[in-house]
Amino acid sequence: MADVWVFVQEADGAPSTIGLELLTKARSLGTVTALYLGSGSDEAFATLGEYGAANVYHFDPGDSLPSAPVAAALAELAGSASPDLIMFGQAYDDRDVAGRLAARLSRPVLSNAVDVSIDGGVRASHEIFGGTQVATSEASAPAPNIVICRPKSFPAEPSGGGAPTVAKVDLPDVGKAAARITGSHAEEKEGPQLEEAAVIVSGGRGLGNAENYALVERVAKPLHAATGATRAIVDAGWVPYAKQVGQTGKTVKPDVYIAAGISGAMQHLVGMKDAKTIIAINKDPDAPIFQVADLGIVGDVNNVLPKLAAELEQRTG
Repeated sequence: MADVWVFVQEADGAPSTIGLELLTKARSLGTVTALYLGSGSDEAFATLGEYGAANVYHFDPGDSLPSAPVAAALAELAGSASPDLIMFGQAYDDRDVAGRLAARLSRPVLSNAVDVSIDGGVRASHEIFGGTQVATSEASAPAPNIVICRPKSFPAEPSGGGAPTVAKVDLPDVGKAAARITGSHAEEKEGPQLEEAAVIVSGGRGLGNAENYALVERVAKPLHAATGATRAIVDAGWVPYAKQVGQTGKTVKPDVYIAAGISGAMQHLVGMKDAKTIIAINKDPDAPIFQVADLGIVGDVNNVLPKLAAELEQRTG
């Protein structure tokens, strides 16, 4: 069987969601080793085993910026063990470690993948042209091959596996590449989060101004929904970057996605087109968003949303 390594970063004391998604896919490809970045705990390691990891390499950077020392340690491990595939998620630290590791191993990176297979070689599928086409790439370099996968490409499903074997990995001195974290700020989170929400209400430039984003929040509240946004209104400073859905934001896959005042630019569609049901509200009947919508309302979002919110509030009490 293939030897597959999966990079999993800790989030709030537990394995990240995208890490669990990658583990789910990896166990269908071969024997899985998790590369766990964080303080670690028996509960976290047990979760890794439950999702398919037979072995765990544990990296604890403490107050050091992790990318440089973790990449150096991984390069040494991969150089001796030569796994067939090392999978990373499309997240900040994942991409930083993957890039540094690729440079140390002189290997290419297959990025933005939505599927991976091992059949005589490592192949990755990539959505292009806003997800309207799928391209396949194949790694021609010798193992280990490095692939970065988009969030929500695979479901996160436990397999009922047992506790994995855990080995703590000491991080090397990387000289001038080293950096220490002197402070951090955790953004306050309220309500459902975009990555996990079953229902999302997003707003775009059709809202007209920042104050009208309150209409998105009003509709979302009785639905217990998360709120999202397009890059345009994030760049305009109407809402924080954490709400951005799209190619340079977050990829979501809710049961219901309500696009309010969103024209449907390709950059945004990439991040939400796989929602089970898409409801679009836009005054332009020719807006591209209607091409992917299951239900469409042609009208001014600032007239439609207050009526929708009032109806929802009446029904939910």
